[in-house]
Amino acid sequence: MEKRVKFDFELFFTNGGSLRGEDFRLDISGNDIGDRELADYIVDDLRLLMVGKVNILNKEILTEPHKRTPIDAAVRETGLIDLSHTIGEGILTYKGLPAPLVCDYLSRADSADLYEPGTEFQISKIEMVSNTGTYVDCPFHRYADGEDLADTVLERFAELDAVVISVPYTQTLTIQPEHLENHEIRNRAVLIHTGWSDKWNTEAYFEGHPYLTAGAAAYLKDCGVKLVGIDSHNIDDTSGNSRPVHSILLGARILIAEHLCNLQALPRDGFTFSAVPPKFKGVGTFPVRAYARMKPVSGSQTEPAAR
Repeated sequence: MEKRVKFDFELFFTNGGSLRGEDFRLDISGNDIGDRELADYIVDDLRLLMVGKVNILNKEILTEPHKRTPIDAAVRETGLIDLSHTIGEGILTYKGLPAPLVCDYLSRADSADLYEPGTEFQISKIEMVSNTGTYVDCPFHRYADGEDLADTVLERFAELDAVVISVPYTQTLTIQPEHLENHEIRNRAVLIHTGWSDKWNTEAYFEGHPYLTAGAAAYLKDCGVKLVGIDSHNIDDTSGNSRPVHSILLGARILIAEHLCNLQALPRDGFTFSAVPPKFKGVGTFPVRAYARMKPVSGSQTEPAAR
């Protein structure tokens, strides 16, 4: 159910004076939102300076359709958009691979025996395969002599100029070279928005998903892109045993990001893309916190991607 918050506020300026507002309403992405987050939103959205104490009053969570998506509400100049699925205990990313196991290595209760009273810590233990959640593939994932996560330089993962290409799965499951034409893609991260991520964590997510053809991969390789991402179950057709898209792209040292989400919130361009994994040696794939950073815009807003 979509949630909105209704609230009043009063804020006080450090150089004197105050401002009050009543019955503000705001779309939220979860079931609740903290007072500090609401205060920061008001200050940022109204472009206020010299703000001191902020009180949030009469807060009420409503079940109402969003007036604008929570992501759109959060996007401002240099704003961040999370493009990653949440990883949790038992969440299955790929059929045939185990879901992650998450537990305490050191619980807070057990830590009480190790530290002075009132000083508790928790250390988690996680057991999972590297292809879990939203992840990035390096050449080592496909090729024994390819670069692994540690050998791949940071600038290949971070702050890449990016473009979104919308190819809705309701129109086609097979992404061809012609779907990629008429876009500025050289030296960019190319993110394919199919809408398939809406099926995440359902049985439907694993079957009959959108994918790129070998011809589309060859086109992207010839155009000199830096990374290719998709919000689908796999960038390749998984109905057989061949994986030509992985072979072509990773063979050309073009990184792959799979299981993205929230691509509908992005403009066609005017943002950077980051998907940074830990610096593991001997590993070619690992979960990432993928995100977009909007570039400052002056004048009219960048044209939004097709929904």
